[in-house]
Amino acid sequence: MIYSSATVPVNPEGETKLTREQAWKGLELKARDARLFLPPGLCTRCDVTEERATHFVREATIAGADLREIITLERQSKVTFFQAIGPREGAIINELFEDDAGALQLRFHCYLGLRGKEPNGPEEQAEQALFDSDQGYKAALRSTLKRTRELVADGTL
Repeated sequence: MIYSSATVPVNPEGETKLTREQAWKGLELKARDARLFLPPGLCTRCDVTEERATHFVREATIAGADLREIITLERQSKVTFFQAIGPREGAIINELFEDDAGALQLRFHCYLGLRGKEPNGPEEQAEQALFDSDQGYKAALRSTLKRTRELVADGTL
């Protein structure tokens, strides 16, 4: 299994401050349409196909892989992506919280396996290393916040 966790400050020094509400709206928008947040061409399809009171279903093609995710939203707090169809199985969570000093933080954590691959095998170990690297989810969190700032600045959020 792959377990990874990364946390970044929502408002690092020198950046335009985001409120919790703005950061939340960015996370919710990313859950509904990843194309707005990922590098051009990485996500070629992202459609919400079902809406329920407790969740929605997103079907997407990201990095050439077709995915179906069941997504739950805990208002202004947590987005959970359950991997229903695709190369991974498990859950990915994005969470807003205040640290002990009261500063707003964004945390990613996941617990995943690779479908059809040996648990803890070379493929999962490579994925674990990527998730934990400087180019992994910590970079993705920073990129999400950067894009959220851009959307706030242009009036989209």
